[in-house]
Amino acid sequence: MAILDRITTPADLNGLSYDELKILADEIRDFIVKSVSETGGHLGSNLGIVELTLGIHRVFSSPHDIVLFDTGHQAYVHKILTGRKDHFGTLRKENGLSGYPNRTESIHDWIENSHASTALSYAFGISESLQLQGIGISSNKVSNPRRVVALVGDGALTGGMAYEALNNLGHKNTPVIIVLNDNGRSYAPTISKLSSSLSHLRSNPSYVETREKIRRMVQDLPLINNLAYAGIHGVTSALREVIEPHVFFESLGVRYVGPFDGHDIEQVEQALHNATVWKGPIVVHFLTHKGKGYAPAEEDDIQRLHDIKAVVNRPTSHSGVANTKGDSPVTFTDTFSASLIKMARKDDKIIAITAAMPGPTGLLPFQAKFPERFVDVGIAEQHAVTSAAGMAMAGMKPVVAVYSTFMTRAFDQLNLDVGLHNLNVTFALDRAGITGDDGPSHHGVLDMVLSLAIPNMVIFAPSSAYEMEPMLEAALNWPGPAVIRYPKTPAMVLEGDEIGKGMEARLIDKGDGRVAILAVGKMVEFAIKAVELLNERSVSATLYDVRVVKPLDKKMLEDALKHEIVVTVEDGYCFGGAGSYISSQLRDLAATQGCSMPTMDILGIPTVYISHAKPNTILSGFGLDASGICESVIKAVQRVKSRSDN
Repeated sequence: MAILDRITTPADLNGLSYDELKILADEIRDFIVKSVSETGGHLGSNLGIVELTLGIHRVFSSPHDIVLFDTGHQAYVHKILTGRKDHFGTLRKENGLSGYPNRTESIHDWIENSHASTALSYAFGISESLQLQGIGISSNKVSNPRRVVALVGDGALTGGMAYEALNNLGHKNTPVIIVLNDNGRSYAPTISKLSSSLSHLRSNPSYVETREKIRRMVQDLPLINNLAYAGIHGVTSALREVIEPHVFFESLGVRYVGPFDGHDIEQVEQALHNATVWKGPIVVHFLTHKGKGYAPAEEDDIQRLHDIKAVVNRPTSHSGVANTKGDSPVTFTDTFSASLIKMARKDDKIIAITAAMPGPTGLLPFQAKFPERFVDVGIAEQHAVTSAAGMAMAGMKPVVAVYSTFMTRAFDQLNLDVGLHNLNVTFALDRAGITGDDGPSHHGVLDMVLSLAIPNMVIFAPSSAYEMEPMLEAALNWPGPAVIRYPKTPAMVLEGDEIGKGMEARLIDKGDGRVAILAVGKMVEFAIKAVELLNERSVSATLYDVRVVKPLDKKMLEDALKHEIVVTVEDGYCFGGAGSYISSQLRDLAATQGCSMPTMDILGIPTVYISHAKPNTILSGFGLDASGICESVIKAVQRVKSRSDN
């Protein structure tokens, strides 16, 4: 029987020898590779954190002791050790295991939000609460006080919020054990001066050689026990401070120990045990290798197989004809990447910025061709936006490429640093709308609402792959800020004469005047199919690809006013979204022209947190597939007819 099959709770680890733990670590890696290869998910991060997670669960007693993960995609080993191994076949599937910690899954999980750099703030708040209640480690009232452990890695320490929390932890001397998982990477190699300092320290031959020499000398001395050998860390700490004079953490009042080998379970446990003696905040620095033990991950220099994507079919045109052009981009990200490079060749003022995601946002090819015009700020979206504002002020044309969900972290900067100054900054928001497998914190359902709230923000929503180039060109030449939002899913492929122009909406079908459907972005593909279904039920609908949500095409609005019913379709929140904005603009235009307002039906995402499932499954559940749109239109037609009959 495999050792892994005997582990159902963290307590089951306590009776294992170090030899058995090494075998268990190998079994866990094999299990993760097999499972994630079938379901998709975050691979490299979890392969690199096996021994660290084993050590944490051997030294601390979860859930009595609170273990926090930052970022949450490093929690697969934690899930396996806390009784969820047999459910890994459902990972990231509808009604299955989340790819992140989830409070509804287990009492061992605390933080569901998978956005980086937050755990230290959670840890501060939780620890302060425990101390105030007399059950934390600063209390003498209980024999078994509760501890707070924050495992921080995969670039999470590059985010500004983490530094704010460190400052507060040091100032208040709040007892938190910060386990620094230093693999030198987030999605890609980590960008920060602190990371460079840590890398310099761990690779400094003088430090490493001298430390090992002292350890060998101590081991060779007679009558030296384990405690004395462990005490050598004090000597090497002093040596470290000579070699690395800028002791960043301790200047903030946070104790620092390390670095240690994060793949040596015995060393991990010893370091964590020693850290429990400290009564204030302490960083325990471990060196790990992302993708450890799996050759394809270790050989991936860019991402260490950070995640494995599900295989998707090549896109089709709305007529159902497959895209067979071998050189045609098949995703919005591909098209964005190719279009940006094409324009950058002609305009040397174009500069690309991302926040630790050059690969997923399609900027690696741009970086290779124009390294001097590429900036990766690390996990620091607020800084990315305001630095882009500065670049625009100085005459450049910055393009900020991030996931839609991460851009919400920088709304204040979008609004006041870019919008207020009416600066020509283009925001390429990847993964807009329903993203699917990654769950509530990754759906891009807020970007439209927030962008519409910025007075002079232009908003583009391409419906097909080849809309990207003309929209990007229009955004770069616009005198103010612009957003281009596009989904993760494969792009619809259209012919050249089916692509819109400039700031205009695109009329796809002209109906009989009863119903006008105004579809936004990805939803155009579903709306096209819905119109076909409506024709079969004797409803002839007009269909527009809105293309530019703000400012809206006045000709489209004037035509929509001539219809009895106007239905808007989007994949973002209804409340405050594109449909609401279109409705308000129609109302203003109707008042100006002295005509009646059509019956409005706004289709989109309700204001709820949405769990993980395949994107089209989620959309179908909200009535946003072709049949759902068709049924909504039929019901609207019936309501209008019922009113007129009465």
